[in-house]
Amino acid sequence: MSAEVGQVMAGRPGTETGRHWLVSLAVAGLAAAATTTLARSSGHFNWWAVFVLIPGALIAACGGPLLARGGGRAFAGYVVCCAGALVFATGALLMFGVMGRGWPVMIMVPCLAVAGTYVWRPAHPLARGLHRAVALLALTGALLGATFQLLRVHLVDFGDAGWWGTFLMLAGVIVLGNAAELTRHRMPYRLQAITLLVGPAAVAFLLGLRFLRTW
Repeated sequence: MSAEVGQVMAGRPGTETGRHWLVSLAVAGLAAAATTTLARSSGHFNWWAVFVLIPGALIAACGGPLLARGGGRAFAGYVVCCAGALVFATGALLMFGVMGRGWPVMIMVPCLAVAGTYVWRPAHPLARGLHRAVALLALTGALLGATFQLLRVHLVDFGDAGWWGTFLMLAGVIVLGNAAELTRHRMPYRLQAITLLVGPAAVAFLLGLRFLRTW
């Protein structure tokens, strides 16, 4: 009986891995099929973009099992998934023939990928603070890309205003906020790290204010 139980327990990891592969491949295939179908129905179908779309879906599918396992391999799986998503997004834009209008997606996808790494927070307060600043700055970049997209499809119009200064000011506030958060921790090189953060934060905020007010 104990031998049979041991065989069953030994077979479970392989079964779970196989299930994760099946789910990842199924999601990738469904995404590729749905994108192709929508492109065909839109009347702007570029068939050759399949050679970009499908590899992107397969790359993302390769990262799924690693991400599902958790632990140290999850981050590697996340990177693979994000790389595949970027290739897939490129293929989708090419397939629909909207790269000229949809290029801001190429800003949003990488920025969202970097922002998503916030889940893997370092244990050291200094590393965690710097990582949080990078993740929030990446989220700001994604918002900037979304704004570019709204401008490209003519849903918003800021005229001649230096609207991008708002994002510079937001970036400065994010870095300054993370510098302030570091003051709560007792650690070596704390003052040096805070100084290195406060300087660029002040410059970014003032530059953003300058662009916004068109001085």
